Formats: sequence, structure tokens, C-alpha cells
Amino acid sequence: MNIRLDEKKLFLDRIRQSLKKLNNLLSLSKIPLQLAAADGQIMVELNSSPDFCKRICQSDPDHMCEDYHKRCVITGDTITRFTCHCGLYNFVIPISTRAAEPPLFLLGGQIYEEQCLHHKYMLPVGQLAASKNLTPEEVARSVGRIQSMAQAQITTYERMAQYIAHNLTEDLKTTDTHTNRLSLEKEILERKIIDLETKNSFLVVNPHFLFNTLNTIARVAYYEKSRKTEELIYCLSDLLRYNLKQDNELHPLSEELENIKKYLYIQKIRFKDRLEYEINIPDEMQQYRIPNMILQPLVENALLHGITPKCDGGRIRITAKKQGNDITLYVSDNGYGFPQEILDLIADGDFSRIKTQAKSGIGLLSTHNRIQHYFGASYGLTVEQSDFSGTTIAICIPIRQ
Repeated sequence: MNIRLDEKKLFLDRIRQSLKKLNNLLSLSKIPLQLAAADGQIMVELNSSPDFCKRICQSDPDHMCEDYHKRCVITGDTITRFTCHCGLYNFVIPISTRAAEPPLFLLGGQIYEEQCLHHKYMLPVGQLAASKNLTPEEVARSVGRIQSMAQAQITTYERMAQYIAHNLTEDLKTTDTHTNRLSLEKEILERKIIDLETKNSFLVVNPHFLFNTLNTIARVAYYEKSRKTEELIYCLSDLLRYNLKQDNELHPLSEELENIKKYLYIQKIRFKDRLEYEINIPDEMQQYRIPNMILQPLVENALLHGITPKCDGGRIRITAKKQGNDITLYVSDNGYGFPQEILDLIADGDFSRIKTQAKSGIGLLSTHNRIQHYFGASYGLTVEQSDFSGTTIAICIPIRQ
């Protein structure tokens, strides 16, 4: 169905207004979701597609792949599930619109089921690279970033996508569903809160009991002459004690660095020669005061998403620079960098929508918000560099002594 440009703009505006009302639902979804027209054009990208799908499977970033396209048929509100030619799990949900407007489809999935994860390692990387004029390394990295998920999780997100599709259908056909949508969002959020509270209740352990137990184990290791085990346990105990600080006071940077050293020491035992690290901050800067635990999420991000994916490991470097009345702390790694869609979200300051690396998103968002809470909107977190040579994240804060 053809639609004039001015009508298309109005139609897109209505879609975006409807999606704004669904933000609470969308924020809970952890899988790629796109809204597309029957002609294959992607109207709105709700949650970003994997880099692999955009670069390898789609003819261009603005159109769905052929596997999706041939399944975009109006069949009531029935969900269509399928596995694409690359082994990824996908689904399509029709969205009915007014007679004069083109039908829409909610596309979701683009992930590997855990029981089918072997398909990920059977892809002809060299052949795909040649067909798209890419290097095998680029294709391999794209494949490595595709999510995998248990079927129970997929089912949960499918149901959420069906709720979203249903509300979009009702909203694009009429405007008399605002109350129902709010009720639905409230129900889902309440379930989410109850679920989190239930999980958290199992994590509550008396800290004194925990530290005393660790110290007891460390002493046993000492008497058994397991010196490295003893040292690891004491490092873990110190890490937990520092991490549990809940005060709003500023602490010397030296304390944060000592905590980071213990964390990296433990990881070094785990990764051996695959991890190297360097902390190079002058002693006079280490007396400046900062909120606790603002470097830890960045170092953990560098380790998990920069160093771990590399077969030969890599290096993490922590440095600092004084600029007038401010200090900038840098955490660098020589990993593969963030995907472009993540960089775009960070450039927009939209840390909370980082879904393909959820843990990174939570850590970056929390750190950025805490810095601005302490020091104001002029300070915070920025990504100085992120490409195939590595990532550098900077934290700018005012000098406090």
C-alpha cells in the first residue's frame, strides 16, 4: 500500500507517541525488537538488532532480512516463530492499523536458544566475510556478540512483546486504551519488583558472619601452608568490606585504587598470562577524594567486555590527568570496543537503553548518575575512544581534598 510522505510522517509521529507511553514495558525487554512495515522497511528500532544481522543478513540497515520479510503476513494477532538460515530464533507479531494505513509487524528475537548454541560455531565465517567485503575477524566479532538465552527467558520476553503489540494495535486504531495500558504496565512492574525482592531476600547475609567465616578459612589455609589461597581470601574479604560501604562520604582515591588492585589481583590468578594491568596515578593525586566504587564498574566492564572475549587476553590501564580544578580518571583496555549502536546511545547520554550489554549499561548508568548527583551536570562519564584497538572511558570530577 502506497502512502504519501506527509501521511507517512504523521503515521510515524503517532507510532512514536504510542511508544512513549509504552516506555515502562520496553525498558524491561532484553531482546532486539523492531517495528517494520510489510514492504520490509524498519520504521522504528525499539531494541537494537545485533551487529551481525545488520551487517551480514540485512540488505541495508533500514530493511528487515528476507527470512523476516517472507513471514510478514497478516494472520490476526498470531505470533509466528521461526529459526533463520543462520540458526537464530525469531518471531513476528502482526499489528493492525487503520484501513488507510499500512500494516505493521513487531519483529523480535535475533538470539540463539541455549540448546541450539552450537549453530553459532557452525557459521561459514570466511564465506560470509567474502560476500559482504568484510574481514573474517569482523564477522567473527559480530557473531561473538549475538546473545544467547534459555527458552524460559525467551518465552517471558515473547509474552511481553505480545503485550506491546496488542497495545500498539489498540492505540493505532483508537485512543481509548490509556487506562488499560497503565494497568498493564503497573501489573508487569509490580511483578518485576516482587521478583527482585524475592531474589534479594536470598542474598541477605550478615556481613560480620561473612567476614568472620572468610577469615577463619584464611587461617586454615595459613596453617595448611596454602599461602596463595590465604592471600586470595583476604583480598576477597577486603573487597566485600569496601563494596558494602553505604555512606555518602568522599574517600581518598588511594582507597579506591587499593580496592581495584585487590580485584585485579584475584582476576590475575584466574586469567594468568591473559591479563596484564597497570595503575599509573601520581601519589599527590591519590589524596583527592572521590565517591567510592566509581572506578570498579569501569574496570569490571573492561575485563568482561574488553579482555575476556580475546583469546590472547589483553591489558587494562588506569591513569589520571589534572586539568585546572578538575581531575579526569581514565580506564583503558585493548579489547574490541563497543558496537556502534552502543556508542550512539552513549553519545546521546542514553546509558539506560544499552541492552546488548546490559551489565555494562547498568554500571555505566549508575556511575554517571552518582557522579552527577555528587558534583552536578558538568561532570560525569564519557567514552573517549572505542574501536577495534580498544576502549577508553573517562570520569571527570572536581578536585576535593
